[in-house]
Amino acid sequence: MLLYIHVPFCRGKCRYCSFVSRPMDMAEVEVFAAALPLEMRHWGKKLGRPRVETVYFGGGTPSLLPPWALSRIIPEIGRHFDLDPAVEWTFEANPDSALDGQYLKSLLKYGVNRLSLGVQSLSDTDLRFLGRPHDAAGAVAAYGLARQVGFKNISLDFIWGLPGQREAAWLETLKVAVNLRPEHLSCYGLTVEPGTPLAEDVAAGGVALPPEGEQGRMFVHGAEFLEEQGYLQYEISNFARMGFMSRHNSGYWEGRDYLGLGPGAVSTLGGLRFENPGDVRQWAALARAGKCGQAAEALTPAERVREMVMLSLRTAKGLRLAAYRKATGRDFIKDNEALVTALRQKDLIRLSAGHLRLTKNGFLVSNVILERLAY
Repeated sequence: MLLYIHVPFCRGKCRYCSFVSRPMDMAEVEVFAAALPLEMRHWGKKLGRPRVETVYFGGGTPSLLPPWALSRIIPEIGRHFDLDPAVEWTFEANPDSALDGQYLKSLLKYGVNRLSLGVQSLSDTDLRFLGRPHDAAGAVAAYGLARQVGFKNISLDFIWGLPGQREAAWLETLKVAVNLRPEHLSCYGLTVEPGTPLAEDVAAGGVALPPEGEQGRMFVHGAEFLEEQGYLQYEISNFARMGFMSRHNSGYWEGRDYLGLGPGAVSTLGGLRFENPGDVRQWAALARAGKCGQAAEALTPAERVREMVMLSLRTAKGLRLAAYRKATGRDFIKDNEALVTALRQKDLIRLSAGHLRLTKNGFLVSNVILERLAY
């Protein structure tokens, strides 16, 4: 099982962010640190202290949690869940809150063995536009400090397709990132999410994203550059050196069970899906009453197949055709014969070793392809 813990606190909401997050409030941190162990106890008992292969602290900004909160939360994980001896344990951090060597050392002592730094850009102008609280020098310093204290598995997050950005600037960012030699890179195209300040600016005409052709070149040429540097593109937005793919995120794409704890966290267990309330105090009340997960809904067979296809085609492995046949009793290629032929001719998909997978150009238009496939 995969274990995800959502920490909803941040210094301030970034202009593009639609995640469940809120400005840091110490009174709410107290509520969070008291309720999270109760939610762990509830699920540990209900699931019979299940084996956990990966732990992932995401947010928000987990690295804003003060040491006293970590001391109340982290030891409880091993009390209520059976941690695999080879557990992958990721902790997200923003560079501005990852400049305390003692704090980073404490994470290692707790068992965290993978650090994910939300760099997003190495341009101070872009960082200010995004509303990030750090600058480029601070990001590089945080990475160096994490290495110095002993982290051997570090992932860096970046965003491409920013207003005014061109391919040359994106490739230059990647060159600087590669020279740092992180084990993993996540590179996400900027998404304009409804209800965010960025969406309002775009709608008002105050902000223009790069043209589609320019964004396409950023994606394809950026991916080609990273693979030339030894980073395998194993999912649309994720690249890793050999042996350092994110096991946690790969588990999502493979359709494995995952338990989400904390405000706004989503879970899928045994074909049931449920989501915690996003409000800290509402979630905490459920955790205290032992009522988390009571609003679960069963995924229909059609929903399961849809997710299998969509998630599989995000990965470099692609969709295992035998798995599709087993789940549906149908032949995926025959169901989509004309479209598959056309996509192969345009070099957007490939068939090999019993898998159907998207090419880099296919990844670029994956949403359109998925809309047209029958499954």
